[in-house]
Amino acid sequence: MRAPVAWTVRGAAGVLTGAALGHTLWNGVAEPGAALAFATLITVGELARRDRQDPLGRHPAPLGSAGALAYALLGQNAGQPTHHGVLQTVAVVVAAVLAGIVPHIARGRGPAVDHLSRRVLTVAFAAACFQPLYNSGRLEQWVGQGPYLVGYLLSLLGLTALCDAVLAAALAGARTGRPYGPLLHDELRAQLGVGSAICATGVVMALGAAVAGLWAVTVFSGPLLLTQLSFHRITAIRTTYRQTITSLARATEIAGCTRPGHSRRVAALSCAVGRELGLSERELTVLEYAALMHDIGQLSLVDPVPDGATAGLPDGEARRIAELGGVPAEVAVVVERQADPYREQPTAARIVRTVNAYDDLVGGNRHPGGSLAALERLRLGTGHDYQPEVVECLARVLARGGRGRVVPVPPG
Repeated sequence: MRAPVAWTVRGAAGVLTGAALGHTLWNGVAEPGAALAFATLITVGELARRDRQDPLGRHPAPLGSAGALAYALLGQNAGQPTHHGVLQTVAVVVAAVLAGIVPHIARGRGPAVDHLSRRVLTVAFAAACFQPLYNSGRLEQWVGQGPYLVGYLLSLLGLTALCDAVLAAALAGARTGRPYGPLLHDELRAQLGVGSAICATGVVMALGAAVAGLWAVTVFSGPLLLTQLSFHRITAIRTTYRQTITSLARATEIAGCTRPGHSRRVAALSCAVGRELGLSERELTVLEYAALMHDIGQLSLVDPVPDGATAGLPDGEARRIAELGGVPAEVAVVVERQADPYREQPTAARIVRTVNAYDDLVGGNRHPGGSLAALERLRLGTGHDYQPEVVECLARVLARGGRGRVVPVPPG
């Protein structure tokens, strides 16, 4: 069912784009000055967008998104009514976005079709809910030009953000196979963050241009551009932090405490199992860090564990190794609870414990039967050591790995 949903969204966006471009080319551009000003703003926003996407496939472009929403909600320009309508709004946004992503595509890092489809549909939704009502005069009859109009615009942008989150979750689910609920939760959380700034800036731009003219667009876009640059810095810091965690995790391999690639394989499989269980984006990040760092305490041992396989150690020894790790607090909770009975562990700790045991069993040649024998061993331990749901999720992930859906990190 997920693939038809994705193709339906892309098809609807494609049809709408074709109709908008055809209508605009046939009838010409209404108010070309305003169209050029907002198109330039959207293009600059896309050029300033960072190339690297986040774990959910987002390509954030807050300035471009705010400019697109402002153009969709533009009813007046310096006190004069506008008549660009819904289809021209979509055409201008599409043309500006395409112009802005050309450099990114040239570097092989352009946004996916899903990103463009969402932009087209959300902007069309906002414009369709505003332009016809405003141009016909019915919106002014209903809410006037005072604070009620601002309230209507904010409510409309709230619905637009909800629409965008629903589309994004549906497309991400079709692309990754993850459960829809956690994906929608992550998208709604993202909308509460930078999405709130985008919506507020879009309303302010539209209202400012209605009173003061197009120069207000430049004034009100400045703070959001600075915010976007700040997000770039935050992203760079997070990337550096993750690289540091990964480097620390490899210290156990360099010291000969664990087999090559063990921590990365455990992290890759743990995140795949976490997605199968429906963990949120933040929970997956903590899970990945904990999986990478779960053996770091072995560096403090006088006598290393043979082959680094901690799955067969007594609970007391395994708990002591976990507590020696010295990892960040949120991750430490997961690492330190590895030796507890699974019913007393947080979900992330249950996942890491199960996947770590699986990799130890397979990599240590303790079961010549390989993966199936290791899974059977884990199933036999579900009474005390491993949560049955986690073991079965691991089995499903491994089964899909044979078809290219999940590929564990190889040794080395």
